[in-house]
Amino acid sequence: MGIRKYKPTTPGRRGASVSDFAEITRSTPEKSLLRPLHGTGGRNAHGRITTRHKGGGHKRAYRMIDFRRNDKDGVNAKVAHIEYDPNRTANIALLHFLDGDKRYIIAPQGLSQGDIVESGANADIKPGNNLPLRNIPAGTLVHAVELRPGGGAKLARSAGSSIQLLGKEGT
Repeated sequence: MGIRKYKPTTPGRRGASVSDFAEITRSTPEKSLLRPLHGTGGRNAHGRITTRHKGGGHKRAYRMIDFRRNDKDGVNAKVAHIEYDPNRTANIALLHFLDGDKRYIIAPQGLSQGDIVESGANADIKPGNNLPLRNIPAGTLVHAVELRPGGGAKLARSAGSSIQLLGKEGT
């Protein structure tokens, strides 16, 4: 991931840096995985402003992210594209499964276009793979962790966040 640093032409630009989006491989999202996203503009059901200074901005569509991946155990998938998601800080990866299914996942650092990812208890420990915590050795950094098995990822879903598995009890 490259970082573009700005020259200090103004006080606001001094020290400013942004991603150069070099890892993004596709500009248009997969239409079958899009849903409309309606903004409230800070208004409640009665139309009254309940939170000031909300609203505006560019129109967005919600990308359906698969936070479970438990129904695809044993089915390998190829990373077709790494895409930008305006609704979250992390990039997303479009997976093409061998059975023809397409899904988005949160793209971890180190995942690139053309990689093969897998799910299930027998999956290797590498970026993008999905496996139970009982099969991961202590000290490993993981992301998108479920609080309850089958409940979907709840922890460490934003860009750059991770959880270190310190130990296991009762396994």
